[in-house]
Amino acid sequence: MKISEQEKQELEELYHFFLTHEKTQKMKDVQMHRGSNTFLHSFKVAKLAIKRALRHKKVNLKAILVASILHDYYLYDWRTEKQYKAHHAQNHPFIAAENAKKDFGIDDEIMKIIQTHMWPFNIKRFPETKEARIVNFADNRIALKEALTSRAHKERHREKELKFIEKLF
Repeated sequence: MKISEQEKQELEELYHFFLTHEKTQKMKDVQMHRGSNTFLHSFKVAKLAIKRALRHKKVNLKAILVASILHDYYLYDWRTEKQYKAHHAQNHPFIAAENAKKDFGIDDEIMKIIQTHMWPFNIKRFPETKEARIVNFADNRIALKEALTSRAHKERHREKELKFIEKLF
């Protein structure tokens, strides 16, 4: 899929909006896979999802971008907050979608993408659209990479990762 310079600039501006927004900054405080956090994780997912989406014909790039950034916008540490611990993998997509709707007014298409991003861990929520499958793939790939990377390695390369997510393209 080819996109114009104007479309590229619009996506970059939308990406930057979320990258610098005070509400998404809270994601830096939510720990994730072996020393990562939901902020860094989500922006890496966004970059991979857009890269993958550009290989497809006719997809909603804005929905993919927003959903991939907000897919883990649940804003709690499930390891320490007992009410979330038991079924975090199944429940956090719905909490993230509700938080995103409340804070950013996302539409139903983006909500469904967020709600289905945990497939196959949440087997009942298959990502039915091409956009949802792209976000699901990107999330699974980044999560696996993070899970297999040591905390020490992440700490040594934190500045490089932060530099990597500064821009979408």
